[in-house]
Amino acid sequence: MDTYNIVSIIDNETGAATDPRVKNPMADKPCSSLKVAVPEQKFPSSKWIKLNVGGKVFQTTIWTLVSKEPDSMLARMFSQEGAMMPSDQDETGAYLIDRSAHYFEPIINYLRHGQLIVDPNISLEGVLEEAKFYGLESLVSQLEEQIMQNNQSLDNQPLTRRDVIKALIQTSHITEIRFQGVNLAGADLRKLDFRNINFKYACMQRCNLSHANLTYCCLERTDLAYANLECAQLISVKGLCANMEGANLRGCNFEDPSGLRTNLEGVNLKGACLESSNMAAVNLRVANLKNANMKNCNLRSAVLAGADLERCNLSGSDLQEANLRGANLKDAELTLMVTPLHMAQAIR
Repeated sequence: MDTYNIVSIIDNETGAATDPRVKNPMADKPCSSLKVAVPEQKFPSSKWIKLNVGGKVFQTTIWTLVSKEPDSMLARMFSQEGAMMPSDQDETGAYLIDRSAHYFEPIINYLRHGQLIVDPNISLEGVLEEAKFYGLESLVSQLEEQIMQNNQSLDNQPLTRRDVIKALIQTSHITEIRFQGVNLAGADLRKLDFRNINFKYACMQRCNLSHANLTYCCLERTDLAYANLECAQLISVKGLCANMEGANLRGCNFEDPSGLRTNLEGVNLKGACLESSNMAAVNLRVANLKNANMKNCNLRSAVLAGADLERCNLSGSDLQEANLRGANLKDAELTLMVTPLHMAQAIR
């Protein structure tokens, strides 16, 4: 009789011993029906870990990575469910992430305290790209909104003297320069040559244009309120309905030797100072000159028909052949006139 060394095999599921001579009914089943258990990658939320981002090591807790944005890539890498396997580790055990450390620092700080704080030397666009990579949706929306606001504020920011000089230098003298609708509020533009430039609808409030050359410029509906244009050259400018309220135009020259009229029809010069200016033949039809100082002005052949000259100081001015028909001269100062004012010139 043959002898056998009987070896019992312990079943892992039932714990029962099996005889190897007995055919196992599960042996013929395909391998695909067998379940292979994979150990879960679990990280306790209080555990400290190190992240090597682009060569720079950051130390934080699992809780920081998973609590604020549970659906982000970082949260899925280190969550209890282990939805995503972490990356490789360096020799110190820090998890390697091949991204920019420069832009990652604001992101990890956001995950720590929930506030978006970005240093001025860091590009918001760069942080936005990293936030998109990590899947931080709430941070992405905040960054996009802030970038939009910053762009809008830059669009509305006034140009500086440097910006204007750069534009003047880079533009050929035969090319038309347009600053139409541009914000130049408060800019220091004194002594610059702006001949033939279009400033239509531009905002030039409180600009310093003293001694500037604005000959043949278009100032139509330009806002020059409280601007300083002292001793500026304003020969043959087109200033239809411009706002020059409270502006300083002392000693300006408006007269064109060729005979062309400076057109300031409908201009607002309320409270402006035009003392000692040469305004010969200027068109100031229906202009608002209330409380304006036009002392010692040359207004020969000027058109002031329908202008509001209430409480305007015209003392010492030359109004020879000026057209004042329909002008409001209520309480206007008309003493020491160079030439007598005829009643035919001013009916109202």
